[in-house]
Amino acid sequence: MPKLCGADIELGNFILGPQHSDATCGLAARAVLREIPTSYDAPEGCCANGSPLVVRRGDAKGFDPQDWGRRYLSSNGGCAYIDLDHLELCLPEVISAYDHVATWHAMLRIARDALDAANAQLPPGHTIQVLVNNSDGQGHAYGSHLNFLISRRAWDNIFERKMHHLLYLAAYQTSSIIFTGQGKVGAENGRPAVGFQLSQRADFFETLTGVQTTQRRPIVNSRDEPLCGPWRGDTRAQRTASLDGDYARLHCIFYDNTLCHGSCLLKVGVMQIVLAMLEAERVNPRLILEDPVDAVVRWSHDPTLAARASTVSGTALTAVELQLLFLEEAQQFVAAGGCDGIVPRAADILALWEDTLVKLEDEDVTALTARLDWVLKFRILQRALQQRPRLTWASPEIKHLDHLFGSLDHKEGLYWVHEQLGVVERFVSESCVERFVHGPPEDTRAWTRAMLLRTAGRGVVHDVDWDRMAFRTLGSSYWPTVRTLHLPDPLGFTRAVVEPVIREAAGIDDILDALCVAPADKNVTTEAQRHGENGRR
Repeated sequence: MPKLCGADIELGNFILGPQHSDATCGLAARAVLREIPTSYDAPEGCCANGSPLVVRRGDAKGFDPQDWGRRYLSSNGGCAYIDLDHLELCLPEVISAYDHVATWHAMLRIARDALDAANAQLPPGHTIQVLVNNSDGQGHAYGSHLNFLISRRAWDNIFERKMHHLLYLAAYQTSSIIFTGQGKVGAENGRPAVGFQLSQRADFFETLTGVQTTQRRPIVNSRDEPLCGPWRGDTRAQRTASLDGDYARLHCIFYDNTLCHGSCLLKVGVMQIVLAMLEAERVNPRLILEDPVDAVVRWSHDPTLAARASTVSGTALTAVELQLLFLEEAQQFVAAGGCDGIVPRAADILALWEDTLVKLEDEDVTALTARLDWVLKFRILQRALQQRPRLTWASPEIKHLDHLFGSLDHKEGLYWVHEQLGVVERFVSESCVERFVHGPPEDTRAWTRAMLLRTAGRGVVHDVDWDRMAFRTLGSSYWPTVRTLHLPDPLGFTRAVVEPVIREAAGIDDILDALCVAPADKNVTTEAQRHGENGRR
């Protein structure tokens, strides 16, 4: 099936200005979130799933920063919320890796407009900063998660039946940091000291696989949450009975936030090809690493790309050498038609992947300054060190520039400055990015989500999730009722299918009737009833 991709990406945020007695992360995140326009908010005082706030011990304000204030966007079908005091942006589902690059940059523009609006309301001397990175340099990491649609059989093979599939995926991800890393000054999480490394996330991976995301982070995450219809349990019979029986979601927590178009495109596009190979059970055991957790740190800590890690056969390879072997496997697979109808523009992605690896193999890293985040950042920091000989990699000024690279502020963020100067290689046009600021992808259910939010408007939308939307309507009895539209197929409910329905409908009830949503069985008139429904979910 097409390797549809979504993403949920956390950002760093805080307030600069006079000293505060408490951390300002939560204040900054809430201030920016309030300025992101939406036609639907999670109920005031509730978390993202509608549950009442949980009062944390020692927190007089009673604010729980876990999954708070989710806002689905009528502009493009994405959403934004707060996760552990970090502003989190969730991209609308796309099929093409090129569309992923465009929607990611579109969501950043939406967040930047909200940042500017929030800063305009602050007193003089205070400024909210938002950083597109994954580590604060003080031992804390936050996520950049990709979510890929795969078959249930492929998911079961990876996590339940065929260990070499899991290890194959881990070996690919681990070695891919040579083009997916943003780069970082220093080491964290008890890892050996280093001046500069390729990946912001590498130091925080401590195990091969697991469901956790905030501690002992796994290279391959095994969370089984398809978001493709009702999920009624873990047994095989229940899985088969549920609407998502054929679908699974690979929740990938491995990658860095990246800004360069090339890094973003390769991160998603090559992963789509590798997942298509796994789905077809095209797995070469020669490429499996003996210790992926050790390898990711070893490779990340060496920007010369000379470090080697052992495969299970005992062959010691650099990350570039291992990636070239993955490339060879992928070229044969694509040539045989393995990605036809599965990965859009697979040949273009292969060509870019090959060109990137050849340049890295030839030690022509400078030629990739315009394409890869870690190379661009490394070059910027090297220039700073050359211009100011008193500075070292341990200097606070260099760490400040490291953070400034990912600043969302287009005037001082070093990435944006270089993009405006034409230094960055672009793979999607300005008009394509702008299109996704104001409109959803047309070939996934994100289109219907956005359009129904626009059609229903505030006060009518009762509840929203990725695979479900509920609407409060009057119905034939003129009492408020709640009608739920399930969106179990991420590849369905496209513009081609649903736009004629919306065009001919007189209102939201007509749309729901046409999309085969039965009237609600019961009126929903009390908060207790609504909370009870949320609890059952």
